[in-house]
Amino acid sequence: MDDEEPQWWSVVVDFFGDNERIAQIVFTLIGGAIALVLLRIAISRIVNRVVTDVKKRHGVEDTQALTMSPVEAMRQVQRTRTLGSVLNSFAGWLVGIVVVLMVLAEAGVSVTPLIASAGIVGAAIGFGAQSLVRDVLNGLFMVFEDQLGVGDVVNVGEVSGVVERLGVRVTEIRDVDGTLWFVRNGEIIRVGNYSQDWARVVVDIPIPYESDVSEVQDRLFETATAFSQHADWRRKVLAEPEIWGIESISAEALVVRMVVKVRGGEQWAAKRALHAWIKKALDREGIDLPPLNRMVLDGIQGVRSATKPAASKAAENPE
Repeated sequence: MDDEEPQWWSVVVDFFGDNERIAQIVFTLIGGAIALVLLRIAISRIVNRVVTDVKKRHGVEDTQALTMSPVEAMRQVQRTRTLGSVLNSFAGWLVGIVVVLMVLAEAGVSVTPLIASAGIVGAAIGFGAQSLVRDVLNGLFMVFEDQLGVGDVVNVGEVSGVVERLGVRVTEIRDVDGTLWFVRNGEIIRVGNYSQDWARVVVDIPIPYESDVSEVQDRLFETATAFSQHADWRRKVLAEPEIWGIESISAEALVVRMVVKVRGGEQWAAKRALHAWIKKALDREGIDLPPLNRMVLDGIQGVRSATKPAASKAAENPE
């Protein structure tokens, strides 16, 4: 066994000694692979260091627990991880291009005219691939301006959902049905971010027309205040609930609007929970919510109730 290893090693050394160009190409490829690994390790360490520091400052063990901490902490973690993902992609392309050029140079190909030709070809391709350039530039600006990040719930026009991956060219968004959408960054002209900073829960409660509005508003405010002070929601509600007053009025009911300011991304869960609290409060007070009949325009003949049975309409118009 001891004799086989030196013999095997001598064969390798002799091969590369007789083929110096191949040896240089192999070592270039190995050096590129090592450089890429080191770059990605460095990027990962920087990202992990930032995330760990944020966790330590807020005394949490995992990223999900940061939802209980100030919003900026969660945004910092998301932005750092997104930038780390983009930098990893750029590192791969950069090392790949450098390695290819070095391999071509070792293979005897003149790199200087190749680079000059690549510049001309790149300009020509740029005119024909303007959409690709737009995708890349728009993706970079979205990352650096922190328009959205991995884990955000966004609306980008025809698609809304959770951002699962933010690439240089394509953003992947998972909608509520579980469909994964691949959206080109250049096609994103506006971004509605439901997770950034704070959000507002808006609840419209119809009450009987003859109700004492002040008393009902007081009960709703007490309910919302108790909700905001509950252990499950104390750190997620950012401000005292507000009763904005009567939002609309009709023959059937008065609609009272109440709002609660919560952390970004918590508005849907908070709204469902608040509905349950309001339901229990109304049951205790013995308040029955009135039905709201929608009115639908029916040509130039006037209006009719959307809840009116078709048979009744036929009876009213026997012709």
